Amino acid sequence: MYRILLLDDEQNVLLALQRSLKGIAKDLEMTMELFNVPQEAIQRLSDTPFDFIVSDYHMPGMNGIQFLAIAKEMQPGAIRLMLSASAEFKTILGAINDAEVFRYIAKPWNQEELLETIQLAAVRRQQIMEDQKLADELRVQRGMMSPQEQELKRLEETEPGITKVKWGPDGSVLLD
Repeated sequence: MYRILLLDDEQNVLLALQRSLKGIAKDLEMTMELFNVPQEAIQRLSDTPFDFIVSDYHMPGMNGIQFLAIAKEMQPGAIRLMLSASAEFKTILGAINDAEVFRYIAKPWNQEELLETIQLAAVRRQQIMEDQKLADELRVQRGMMSPQEQELKRLEETEPGITKVKWGPDGSVLLD
């Protein structure tokens, strides 16, 4: 299952994007979370891993490049995509250089191109996950990672938060 974060300061654009991705989301077993405030999206990134992060460029308070650069620091393995009506070379270059975006999606988007971009992003995400798995297996073989650490990492990737327990002062487990 994939998790995608969508960020745009315009609610109607977010809802249109969600509708556009609905069919492919079902095919790829993808859940979408929508945000129209960058700070709220950053907060969510701090406690939930995402496979894809799509951000608009023009937003009040923080532009998409700044947001995606923060997202890159927080979740380097997530595939980042920029959505914008701006076709300025400087904007596109900044997205590539600063936030290492996978693709730049023009507004208004073409439905077929959008779906193809998400499919390509899913293939790239699978490649990243497979590379990480192989690298972890090599670390275990070389004694740089224990099998227990490898299993904890695998569990955390499949069920985010499962390995993180909040303890009370008396040693009890605290539930959210």
